[in-house]
Amino acid sequence: MHDFSRFIREIPDFPKPGISFKDITPLLGSPTAFHKAIDEFALRYKLEAIDAVVGIDARGFIFGSALAYRLGTAFVPIRKSGKLPFDKYEVTYDLEYGSDTVAIHRDAFPKNSRVLICDDLLATGGTLGASVKLVEKLEGHIVGIAILIELTELNGREKVTDYDIFSLIKY
Repeated sequence: MHDFSRFIREIPDFPKPGISFKDITPLLGSPTAFHKAIDEFALRYKLEAIDAVVGIDARGFIFGSALAYRLGTAFVPIRKSGKLPFDKYEVTYDLEYGSDTVAIHRDAFPKNSRVLICDDLLATGGTLGASVKLVEKLEGHIVGIAILIELTELNGREKVTDYDIFSLIKY
């Protein structure tokens, strides 16, 4: 596997003091690195007979849609509240200071579809845990979770222990 971390720019004290933001734009700006990241994900899941790749708002759309294209599957967005125009399911989850809500269309994929969830970052696991609940609400079978960056010290995996998580970069 490639060392993708050299394409991640760390921005200290963003968006607030004490946070070291992981900026993925250098990776996206490198055609070779971006292509290889998608290839690494595709290699991991190519034998899984995936029906849909679910990308989490917003940067999960970048990786998820490219991966869906590469795997020849459907792409399904999980959006923040108020962004989906059709009948939807929503899940609200806790943040450090408040809560947030994510949604998926009720007809996003058929029951028993084999689903791969994709996002750019796994931190505390709140958004990912809510996304898992949405896929389960639609009775999708989660075959895996593909993450570009995992912040291991925040223990986000603990919110989704029943599923295999594959991370390209761990901090």
